[in-house]
Amino acid sequence: MSSDFTYSIKTIRFDEHYSPSNDTRLTTNFANLARGEVRQENLRKAINMINNCFNSLANWDNPNKDRYTVEIDIVHVDIDVEGNGETFPTIEVLKTYIVDHHTNRRIEGIVGNNFSSYVRDYDFSVLLRKHNEGKDHFSVPDNYGELHGKMFQDFINSSAYKENFSKPPVICLSVSDNKTYHRTSNTHPILGVEYTPNESSLTEQYFKTMGMEVRYFMPENSVAPYAFFFFGDLLNDYSSLELISTLSTMETFQKIYRPEIYNANSTAGETYKPSLKNLDCSLTQVVYDREERARLAIEQGKWCEDNFIQRHQSTLEKWAANFVQPSF
Repeated sequence: MSSDFTYSIKTIRFDEHYSPSNDTRLTTNFANLARGEVRQENLRKAINMINNCFNSLANWDNPNKDRYTVEIDIVHVDIDVEGNGETFPTIEVLKTYIVDHHTNRRIEGIVGNNFSSYVRDYDFSVLLRKHNEGKDHFSVPDNYGELHGKMFQDFINSSAYKENFSKPPVICLSVSDNKTYHRTSNTHPILGVEYTPNESSLTEQYFKTMGMEVRYFMPENSVAPYAFFFFGDLLNDYSSLELISTLSTMETFQKIYRPEIYNANSTAGETYKPSLKNLDCSLTQVVYDREERARLAIEQGKWCEDNFIQRHQSTLEKWAANFVQPSF
């Protein structure tokens, strides 16, 4: 299926000199770190954490744990809906690269990792909020997340994506703090022990509309499982170094953003119930503004509603009604 939409991609290096662009969602992990008086110190510390985590996991033929460094590009995607050259920022993800200092090779990592989307802000912070105002029981609107999911699948199937990336994305997120996870007997040499949730979360259902499956794994040296969203076969489609690049990047962000879960002083057991009220945890030395993140999510959702959803409503509705789901 050929899309009526046109996607354009630009990349920005995530390093100690990174500064968020005007159309970056400021609630995104990497953008939150890169603001304020200690922004450069924040970035240095976060990058150092990523490299240390990577070398701890990629420990074969790496006696001094200094063989690798991780390079990260922020992938910014714009969409042209009407075909008139006017674009709107849709998503931002991260692309990792691994530099092997023993062989002087630069190895491609995984695209995805973090996931940032203005339309998701609209769905969660505007549409869902309005739908549940004044109601006794939480529910989701009909066809919730379908436009976003179809747009995401359309982008992954687009020539712009295929020209820039050789494999489908993998997104790594936190577990849900209102679900319970049970350890299984399945263990992967890199991703660690697999967990299964007691029921599907709203985030899990939302990513399903994007065509992605989910599995939960707790790697060695981690204290809680992570949610891995993917197309295809997560355990066999990606190399060990590719998977480690995602793990080291997202474990670092989650330790900074959600220390109650990912920097806890106790490790998840056979049955695990995450809690954001857990005080038995260690804080990183990276400054992160969580209050601003919560407030800005609503503002970003309203901005998306005004400048994208309402502005292109008839075009988007017609396109979504005729969308044919691609096969990956």
